[in-house]
Amino acid sequence: MTGRHKKILSLLIKVAIVIFAFWFIYHKLIANKNLRDFSTLLKDIPQAEIITVIGVVVILMLVNWFLEAGKWKYLMSHIEPISFYRAIESVFCGLTLAIFTPNRLGEYGGRVFFLSPRRRIVGIVAMSVGSIGQLVLTNVFGAIAACFFVYRFIPVNRVLFIALVFFAVIFCLFFLIFYFNIRWLNGILLSIKFTRKYKKFYSILARYRKRELFKIITYCFARYVVFSSQYFILFVWLVPGMHYVDIVMMTCLLFLVQSALPSLDLFDVGIRSVTAVELFKHITDQHVAVIACTAGIWLVNIIIPAILGTYFVFKLNFFGNLKSN
Repeated sequence: MTGRHKKILSLLIKVAIVIFAFWFIYHKLIANKNLRDFSTLLKDIPQAEIITVIGVVVILMLVNWFLEAGKWKYLMSHIEPISFYRAIESVFCGLTLAIFTPNRLGEYGGRVFFLSPRRRIVGIVAMSVGSIGQLVLTNVFGAIAACFFVYRFIPVNRVLFIALVFFAVIFCLFFLIFYFNIRWLNGILLSIKFTRKYKKFYSILARYRKRELFKIITYCFARYVVFSSQYFILFVWLVPGMHYVDIVMMTCLLFLVQSALPSLDLFDVGIRSVTAVELFKHITDQHVAVIACTAGIWLVNIIIPAILGTYFVFKLNFFGNLKSN
């Protein structure tokens, strides 16, 4: 295939991605009853207050994804150093591709196509390290929240509760030990004959030292705090009467359950809403408000970044060039 043909094919693919993304977003927004509930809740609130609160939530969304860009830049330091702006481009482009792919798989493609072709598979492995760090925190805080949830709302005998806490501690330790010794995964893969021939791709796992893994999980923790704060702000604002500790507990549980459910990001709003109602019904009977808050977060954290990312889709580098190759 000539260079001209590659350019034409690349442009057609990019245009198709953008058109499909906008079509997907448009139809899901039009059919989303939860967003209408969200707008209904805002009708009787002063406009200045709405602008202030929603503005803060949107700013936190940007902080969240800029932190993710910083983490991505740091992960790439072993592979192909990139600028912070390049990291932002790849992160937002990945969000556009993630909305219509199962389990956000398109996010990997959206990022690694900003790398030179020879480093893309290694880039996927490095990105997985960051994803594992985020998953570790989700599971650790979710397990702690689950213990508090059982203590507060589920009547169990003392022995069973102690056993649950013991299991939760083991669960948390497993994830933390595995993450900070992720090089073990490299050793496991090397011990398998079938995967040994691909060691040039996953050998990057052995390069991350504990100090670097700590910095990566610090980025993950900062992100966790930021998007937890978004939920906290909206729930305190729109669902009065709930205790702050209960909101934090239910939010951590919500993240834990969501991380275990496979879905598309655009369909995920329904799953998020049902899960949120089932959890928050223990502390409030304002189910419509809970669903509306969840839908609002979905709009801010998923849809708006995906729309912004369509601009960066046109910077995708599918075939590379002589310099990058």
